[in-house]
Amino acid sequence: MIKKRTWSAIAGAALLLAGCEFTDDALIPSLTGEDPAGGERVEIPASAAESNRAPTLGAGNFEPSGVTTGQPTGTEVGRRVDRLRGDLERLQLSVSNDNSELQTLRSQMVADAQQYQGLTADIQAKLQVGTTPGNPNLVNAWTQSQTTLERIADSVGQMNALSNKVANDSSLAAFILESVRATYGLTGAVDEDHRQLAVLEDETNRTVVLIDRLLNELNEDIARQTNYVSRERADLTVLSVAVKNGELFGSSLANRAYGTAAPARGAATVGNLSNRRPLVVIRFDRPNVPYKEPVFSAVSEALNRRPGSVFDVVSIVPQRGTPAQVALNANQARRNAEQVVQTLVEMGLPSDRVSLNSTSSGQVANNEVHIYVR
Repeated sequence: MIKKRTWSAIAGAALLLAGCEFTDDALIPSLTGEDPAGGERVEIPASAAESNRAPTLGAGNFEPSGVTTGQPTGTEVGRRVDRLRGDLERLQLSVSNDNSELQTLRSQMVADAQQYQGLTADIQAKLQVGTTPGNPNLVNAWTQSQTTLERIADSVGQMNALSNKVANDSSLAAFILESVRATYGLTGAVDEDHRQLAVLEDETNRTVVLIDRLLNELNEDIARQTNYVSRERADLTVLSVAVKNGELFGSSLANRAYGTAAPARGAATVGNLSNRRPLVVIRFDRPNVPYKEPVFSAVSEALNRRPGSVFDVVSIVPQRGTPAQVALNANQARRNAEQVVQTLVEMGLPSDRVSLNSTSSGQVANNEVHIYVR
């Protein structure tokens, strides 16, 4: 799903988003801050993790076909066959209960997921058109979203417990099948014993296959739902920041970097900044610079193009004024940079993907924070 985000920078001073250059890739389009009233929108393509947000569940129904009733033969082998038949009946009853529990959990997860998606969509729609920071209605909706997502997580936990039970059933099924086959070698059987034994073997084989299918599909459901809950928890964290600020960001930056290991750090240093183009330049020339939404969009675009990107946040201190003024500017610039790093982490950027540095320059008039990508 392509999301549209409105730049929240004031033209002329506060914020300039520059291009991002990779050594073997095209430039990320240059992005320039505009007045919010201008209504300029920049499209940020969905990441791979965002493209399939809804949880996917299996559709298999694993109801055993039952056990054929046998006639007593009066032999010891016949009595053993009857006991094994009883074991298979109890096993199939257990599998039937497992299947019922799985279908119930699936139905509950679908209902919870629909409610969760509806709640978060309403929050995002309200943020999209604009709202007040910390809107209590959105805070309440966010709390409901978190509660609903935790119900999905609880269902995943119940699926894990069910998986252990099905695994035990699988071991019992294998034992019954081995016992049935071993019974063929017993002496004192009549033809009817072996006929019933053959039927029992076929039905046990089908039960083994059914349990294997149930266990495989259940484990697939668990893996998908675990990933889904993990992604949505990260997105909820970013959504809470958006509600607090009253502006829409998007999905967590962690999801845009999903499944990609960070490259080794230290590949770039502050000393060679003159050879690097900043992805973002934030000029702190007035209080409360509205940099969060543009920074989120620029970093999202960088991660879309290169999921393994690492970001260097560098405070730039102007070399102007008395030594005392320079020292004060250095402290303030450092705090500004730390605030930007904290914002990125809150938006889901893994902490091992961002570094913090500082330098000074005679070319800047105010404290600045530059974000470089590598």
